[in-house]
Amino acid sequence: MHAVLHALSIAGSMTWEITWALILGFALSAVVQAVVRKSTVVSLLGDDRPRTLAAAAGLGVASSSCSYAAVALARSLFRKGANFTAAAMAFEIASTNLVIELGVILALLMGWQFTAAEFVGGPIMIIVLAVLFRIFLRDKLLHTAREQAERGLAGSMEGHAAMDMSVAGEGSFARRLFSREGFTSTSHVFVMEWAAILRDLIVGLLIAGAIAAWVPDSFWRTFFFEGHPLASKLWGPIVGPLVAIASFVCSIGNVPLAVVLWKGGISFGGVVAFIFADLLILPILNIYRKYYGAKTAAFLLGTFYLAMVIAGYLVEFAFGGLGLIPDRADAKIPMEGVSWNYTTWLNIAFLLLAAVLLVRFWRTGGLSMLRMMGGSPDTGHDRTGYLQHGHPAGDTHDGHHH
Repeated sequence: MHAVLHALSIAGSMTWEITWALILGFALSAVVQAVVRKSTVVSLLGDDRPRTLAAAAGLGVASSSCSYAAVALARSLFRKGANFTAAAMAFEIASTNLVIELGVILALLMGWQFTAAEFVGGPIMIIVLAVLFRIFLRDKLLHTAREQAERGLAGSMEGHAAMDMSVAGEGSFARRLFSREGFTSTSHVFVMEWAAILRDLIVGLLIAGAIAAWVPDSFWRTFFFEGHPLASKLWGPIVGPLVAIASFVCSIGNVPLAVVLWKGGISFGGVVAFIFADLLILPILNIYRKYYGAKTAAFLLGTFYLAMVIAGYLVEFAFGGLGLIPDRADAKIPMEGVSWNYTTWLNIAFLLLAAVLLVRFWRTGGLSMLRMMGGSPDTGHDRTGYLQHGHPAGDTHDGHHH
């Protein structure tokens, strides 16, 4: 009983430590999604030239942060005609691994160097993947993947990925955002994002709490070859993604576990590879199989894994060479719980913001939308018309979903 309580208290402390950062990140993500249209996204992602990949990464950063929603959205872009490398891969990696909230939480729990490594390693991974795809992706495999994608088998978070939450109408970014529709749309995206990620986040915090409480440091030190500097640097990026694949936790949920691994002795590059591997966890590999077929899923596993390992090595040696790898002793697994400090003030402020958005969501028919989130990929919930007509989402006055 004591052991369980110890694990739960660590999970609780971690939750308290990152609450404001999560709310901030999801609010910013919601603002962007409220004013950027998905049709714009597809039109920009027609090929795999460097410029297109950069655009895909930029749009990904502005998009979602739950791995499941990102993977579902990437397939819907691919089906609408976006290029496989640009849409599915560059966009998907950026929207789970180059997002603001992940950077903020890495800085909070592990140090700004990890945030920098995330933003350096992500583009490296996209470039490596684009090269691997150019060399190894055969037309026949791509054709099979497209045929399978067209079958529209449901994965996870389909409805969420299919919804276009952006506000229609003219006017500047600011004007659309500060309109009543903009406020409503932002509140809807905000709550949807939370609903999409909550399960993974809770699981991630519980797993991290349990591992921090129950697995002795000596195990990790042996496992990661601590004390053998070169072996540790070479082993970290190879084993980091494998730990992630086995731990089942998506994007932000795996940061608390990354802290535990870092304290346990995994190399800097190993942490980076581990964080990027949220797109290879077992449930997501199964979704790739449904979306694109077993062969393509195996191809994605191999190429993504290789790209993560290479990105891990490059980040390890670049940051090591520049003397930017932080001291392991500085990373802290939050254990102290709630005390009057800046975290508490920030949490109070951001929880109030979350409450305002939640009330708006509740009062503008958000609940009926939430039910459609699991959805199927072909329902195409386009809400653009819905806000103008003032009907709650899912209202079917004319026989169609708005």
